[in-house]
Amino acid sequence: MITVLFILMLLSLGIPSNAQSLDVLPKREVRAAWLTTVYGLDWPKVRATNAENRRKQQESLLEMLDKLKAANFNTVLFQVRTRAEVFYPSALEPMSSLLTGRVNGNPGYDPLQFVVEECHKRGMECHAWMVTIPLGARRHMNSLGKQAVTSKQPGLALLYKGEYYLDPGNPKTKEYLMSLVNEVIQKYDVDGVHFDYLRYPEYLRQFPDQRQFRREAKGRNYAQWHRDNITEIVRYLYQGIKAQKPWIKVSTSPVGKSHDLTRYSSNSWNALETVSQDVQGWLGEGIQDQIYPMMYFRGNNFYPFALDWQEQSNGRQVIPGLGIYFLDPKEGDWPLEEIERQINFTRSQSLSGQAHYRVQYLMDNTKGLYDQLLYSYYTTPALVPALPWLDAEAPSAPQQLHKETEADGIVRLTWQAATDNDTRNAPMYVVYASDTYPVDTENPANIVAQRVTGTTYTYAPLTPWNLKLYYAVTAIDRYGNESEAAQLSR
Repeated sequence: MITVLFILMLLSLGIPSNAQSLDVLPKREVRAAWLTTVYGLDWPKVRATNAENRRKQQESLLEMLDKLKAANFNTVLFQVRTRAEVFYPSALEPMSSLLTGRVNGNPGYDPLQFVVEECHKRGMECHAWMVTIPLGARRHMNSLGKQAVTSKQPGLALLYKGEYYLDPGNPKTKEYLMSLVNEVIQKYDVDGVHFDYLRYPEYLRQFPDQRQFRREAKGRNYAQWHRDNITEIVRYLYQGIKAQKPWIKVSTSPVGKSHDLTRYSSNSWNALETVSQDVQGWLGEGIQDQIYPMMYFRGNNFYPFALDWQEQSNGRQVIPGLGIYFLDPKEGDWPLEEIERQINFTRSQSLSGQAHYRVQYLMDNTKGLYDQLLYSYYTTPALVPALPWLDAEAPSAPQQLHKETEADGIVRLTWQAATDNDTRNAPMYVVYASDTYPVDTENPANIVAQRVTGTTYTYAPLTPWNLKLYYAVTAIDRYGNESEAAQLSR
């Protein structure tokens, strides 16, 4: 359990709201944003009914990615499955009507492929965010017609309070979800798969699985049976992904509080008891690489529960989800300092980063948040944290770094590739630049590019005085392991 005196000390002293209270920004940190497609909340706003509208639909997405890149975000959680609809061509479920205005309409391009490629061009990871258990109301499922999972596989879905859900107690549910995951990881170069709503509906009273429970309980009570059903799905998906592409990060976004703490109540809203998510058990078993708990709270409802997640993480990455939508006067009218304190707290307690829900509030610069990130909190790039429990061996270093400077100040760097032979884990490269030699590759301010896939890089500073004297290049693999640097003095 968390030391109560330590918590009280932290809260009594107050969490600093000034970013400058942390002298050095971390080189490794997840800076993520949820890009929400359900109901078109973040995207798409325009229907791709013709070539012009398709261009506008894509351009609006690129504007978001450009702004995230400019503020040194490194992870985009792109919602690829909403309520039984997807944002890529699928043999299992229809493409979202939000893309074209009609169910399973063809927008003229593959949105997921487009997003993955554009994120990678900007040096950002792209994680496929998939809503899992909820399917939607009767009206929604009827709108999908014969393409709906309730029509194709009616035995998988249960109707509860007017909403359809995949039945977590049905062994075929995990197989169906894995088939959806396979479509994504086999076709697209995603960096992670992020599971949402991987839980039972909250405050269960009469979920229609009583007969199945009595048949399968084997001494377990109703609550434990539910938790075991969800854990089995998590385990099956994790193992299924790792068997194919072990570097893909597997994560969930659980309810923001694991359980009641000794001195701090969850107010009857926690993962373990309210929605049957034994997240700390998943972490302990090692069937999660990351968790993004939805910590859309303030004060004592945030800090001690964030510490609890970190304490029980088993070395996995905990990235608290920050409820930046509460900055909106129509939502909660939080002061900006609330989010600033939470960012500083996650850093001071060595959590693995922050995730912002959701992108639109960054684009709107709500309460000046985007500006504050750009000019105070995310002023330097950051690499994503490594995954040492999967692989801790660094690739070999690149060799023979060479520089050519042209008359217009453009610098062209070339190097000899790292010699690692694993084609499935072929290293990428990180480029550093500085006015001092050797280039300090531990200083994130010196990062000028990451996820470089070739052995050349063109450095074109915006102004002549940004031109650097010295350069270095490292190799980095898909697990985040970084090599020694090839240094170039002149």
